[in-house]
This record gives sequence, C-alpha cells and structure tokens, in this order.
Amino acid sequence: MTSIHLGISTCPNDTFAFHGILERRVDLRGVDFRVELHDVEELNRRLFAGHFDVAKASFHAALSLAADLGVVPVGSALGFGVGPLLLAARPDTHPGDPVGDAGESRLARVLCPGEHTTATLLYRLFHPGEGALEQVVFSEIMPALEAGTADFGVCIHEGRFTWQEHGLALVEDLGAVWERETAAPLPLGGILARLRLGAERVKTVTDVISDSLAYGLAHRDDTIPTMRRYAQELTDEVLFKHVDLYVNQWTTDLGEAGQAALRKLSRQASRVGMLPAGAPELTIF
Repeated sequence: MTSIHLGISTCPNDTFAFHGILERRVDLRGVDFRVELHDVEELNRRLFAGHFDVAKASFHAALSLAADLGVVPVGSALGFGVGPLLLAARPDTHPGDPVGDAGESRLARVLCPGEHTTATLLYRLFHPGEGALEQVVFSEIMPALEAGTADFGVCIHEGRFTWQEHGLALVEDLGAVWERETAAPLPLGGILARLRLGAERVKTVTDVISDSLAYGLAHRDDTIPTMRRYAQELTDEVLFKHVDLYVNQWTTDLGEAGQAALRKLSRQASRVGMLPAGAPELTIF
C-alpha cells in the first residue's frame, strides 16, 4: 500500500471534491491517504517547509515551489468571476489615500490572506505601494473590517458571497481586473504533488482525486455533512454557491487554457519581483 500525506483546504470546493476520499466513497487504488485540512496559507507554509506529498496550494506559491512540486491536472480552482474582492470598511475610500484627520494621517491598513496567496499577488500587481499590508488568516479579514480595526481587506472564499451582509463596501473585483488585463481565467490554486513521487504514483493519486470529484458531482447532497464540518457558519445555499463557482471545467481538467493562464501568472509575478530569480517552469503532470 502506498502512503500519501495529503493536505487540502477547509474550503467547500475542496471538501466537496475530496469528500469521496475523506469518506472512502471511491476506490482508493491501494493508496493510504493521511489527510490534514488547513487554511490555504497554512498549506502553502507547510509545503515550503517540506511537508506533504500532495497538497492544495495557491498558484502563487506553486510558482515558487516549481523545483520540487508539479501541478496535478485535476482539482484546480480557476476561472472567470472567481477572483478575490478588495473590500473597504467605509464606502468611497481607496487604499492609496491617507487615512485619518489632517495632520494625523496614516497609511491605510490593508489585510491580505497570506504572503504566498494569489490574492496577495493580485493586490500587489494592481495596487503597488498602496497602504500598509498585513497578512492574516482569511477568516479574520471581514470581522476586522466590520469592527473598524482595518481599513481594507482582500477577501477570498465565502467572503465573495457574504460581504454585503457585513455592511462592507466593494472597492474592486481583483479577478475582473485580471480578466481585463489578460483575457484569461484567473488561476487561484491547485493540487501539487512532489516530483520525487514519480509519474506512476502521481497518476494513481490523480485518478483517485478524479474519481472523488466525480462522486461529489454525482452525489451533491451526500457531500453536505463533510462541507458543513469545516464551514459550520454557512448555509447549504452558500455552500453550493461556492461549489458551483469554484468547481468547474478547469477543476475536472486544467487543460491548455489553464496551463496558459498559469504561464501568464508566472510572467506577471516575475514582473513585480514576486518570483525568485531563475525559478524553473512549473511542471504540469
């Protein structure tokens, strides 16, 4: 039996796609999956530290990890209309403007969901030098804006569906800016596998993930308890809005359009100095 240390995020699109593995609803093909669930930036950090054989990661992190990991062609989150939102605590404000009274102005406090997230990359691409950036867990961003302890936040995941309920203001859809600039789907994150695993083991793992995704798509209601276990505050309606947005044709198969989008992301990250010099091209299994 092959043992695979697997890391996935707690987001509904991942728990939906991996429900078949987590609950052993599919043939695991002789693989013993040891699964951990974390926030995506924690997964990014753990991958940089050498943990996990296979794990979900931000594509921004994946570009920096290309010497050791490649992208599995199933399980990705990318598309049109899926990008992070730049939200404000108050309407009609901009992160490039000074905050506070005259004579006591300061840089705006801008919260991002992790240094290696694609969301942070997009903010730095489209708002260079604006505000004082701080990295926090994604789930802390909207509460901080609502409480007035931060001025702006780059919100991901369910924040796309619930920000209005928190009385926040939309400054910009960063994904829409990406689409205008590149005419490509936005690559948010994907499943990475260690190159040292070899093609045969990666193919087996890919097939199991593909089966798990197919199971979820065919048995949507069966996935609800698994999704709710890690997103207890969300209604079934919001859970499936999340799934229907982030689980799409590129989740089933990254394809040529997805690979082309990753190349564009790599070029943009290099342009603003957010990729190590001489970073190798990302392998697509």
